[in-house]
Amino acid sequence: MKKIAIIALAAALCMPVMAQKKKAVKKAAQTECAGHACCMAKDNVLSEQEQREGWQLLWDGKTTNGWRGAKIATFPENGWTIEDGILKVHASNGAESANGGDIVTTRTYKNFILKVDFKITEGANSGIKYFVDPDMNKGEGSAIGCEFQILDDLRHPDAKLGVNGNRTLGSLYDLIPAPTDKPFDITAWNTAVVVVQGKHVEHWLNGVKLIEYERGTQMWDAFVDYSKYKNWPDFGNRIEGNILLQDHGDEVWFKNVKIKELP
Repeated sequence: MKKIAIIALAAALCMPVMAQKKKAVKKAAQTECAGHACCMAKDNVLSEQEQREGWQLLWDGKTTNGWRGAKIATFPENGWTIEDGILKVHASNGAESANGGDIVTTRTYKNFILKVDFKITEGANSGIKYFVDPDMNKGEGSAIGCEFQILDDLRHPDAKLGVNGNRTLGSLYDLIPAPTDKPFDITAWNTAVVVVQGKHVEHWLNGVKLIEYERGTQMWDAFVDYSKYKNWPDFGNRIEGNILLQDHGDEVWFKNVKIKELP
């Protein structure tokens, strides 16, 4: 009985700490006034508070340091440019990874909060992928990983494909649909956030949580079995992987790409 009481007391003491940790992650995931003039922070620079909180820039706003092509050892020679602190995907023919190709981080990540500011042109398609294994697909198309879909839902045909809208903006592409009612302005910069803590994953857009899911469950397996990823072995269950920015043949801009690694 004494042993049980000690265990119960330890659990009770841990609960406030866990709740506080969860609250801190939620606060970090929320992005106030993303894409609006009231955000006066300098682009591609960490504030003093962000530095104290452990954030790191994934892209420095000036060079290609820390990135390479998903299927090559160096950064693509064409299809991507850096202009005035903006990482730009060039428009080509709208094909998936057929121009400069996707780019990935040179190192892998496990538990993290990822923030990316993005802006798309009308009718554009792109994506932010995580748990990417660049060696999994050496053929045509994009590298394989879980994807925060970036899309012009009103104009791109992909929004009407898939199942129940699971290829729309903010969705876990081809698996879990984001709500149709979500904060997005195609004329402005928007902020995508991906939170990964073990098997738990969340997608946020401009401070609003769109979806959350658990990997490695029976429900997860059902989603994968009903998707285009069903033939990729153990899809989405990697412990860690690269971060990817997608070239889908449309003009898309990225900046303020930053990450906070979690224990």
